[in-house]
Amino acid sequence: MEDKLIFDHCRTEIATERHFREEIPGIVEKLVDSCSNGESFDHVGPEPIPSREAVVDIVDRVRRLLYPGYFVRGRLEKFNLAYYFGQEATALFELMSEQTALALRHDCIRHDLPCVACEELGQAATINFMRDLPLLRRQLASDVHAAYQGDPAAKSFDEIIFSYPGLFAVSVYRVAHHLWEQLIPFLPRIITEYAHSVTGIDIHPGAHIGESFFIDHGTGVVIGETTEIGDRVRLYQGVTLGALSLPRDAGEQLRNKKRHPTIQDDVIIYSGATILGGDTVIGARSIIGGNVWLTESVPPDTRIILKKPELIYTGQIEA
Repeated sequence: MEDKLIFDHCRTEIATERHFREEIPGIVEKLVDSCSNGESFDHVGPEPIPSREAVVDIVDRVRRLLYPGYFVRGRLEKFNLAYYFGQEATALFELMSEQTALALRHDCIRHDLPCVACEELGQAATINFMRDLPLLRRQLASDVHAAYQGDPAAKSFDEIIFSYPGLFAVSVYRVAHHLWEQLIPFLPRIITEYAHSVTGIDIHPGAHIGESFFIDHGTGVVIGETTEIGDRVRLYQGVTLGALSLPRDAGEQLRNKKRHPTIQDDVIIYSGATILGGDTVIGARSIIGGNVWLTESVPPDTRIILKKPELIYTGQIEA
């Protein structure tokens, strides 16, 4: 009797599963229809599109060239350095030129542009980027030194390179900015948004950032597209360098205008500060205190802090 109950129960389960599965073709048909009605977004058609996974792979490969020996499993020594760089550079060229060509071809087809020889242009853009890898290494060395000088908790340069989210975000930004300057579509934003997802630091690839830049802690930092940052600037967590609130119809009018602030050399901006507007300039050597809100310029050598809040003590909490 017990065996028959178990058998009946199993048959009921199978029938129920079959009933649910029979709905799948109808759902598939509706999903196919949704790609034709123009109400939702999809990428169905002949245009190629870059792969986000491949772009993340590019970031990893570039970091291995920018910081040789740090992000490899094996040991890197002087006698195999040329072999290491040769292997990594060749693999990067193949992958990056392919993804760059896909991004260029996608825009050409989507906007019905005249042919620009996307594969050749992708290879040229990749080589242009790779030519500047020694320069990027020098820039990032200045960022590592800035982090070491600005953070007493840093015990070594190695610790900063391995573990500081601010350096990771800035390293990725400098790669993406180079591609942004070459007018490569898609890839710069994919690259910086990957760093954003990993670190919580949002740096638009169009921002201009000088030498010896340091973001301490970093979580919640936002740096907008038209931000200009000078040399030896230090930011703390939660800083926003953003745009003023815009009406709904102002997007196209201001798309290529300066909307974000200018931060001059040797400025320190403490946690939670918000600085907005394309006409806002923070003068050199100024210090902006925590949680300050600014929409107007500050002259050089100025310290701005909030008035000390009043603390209210309500007595001991009973256990």
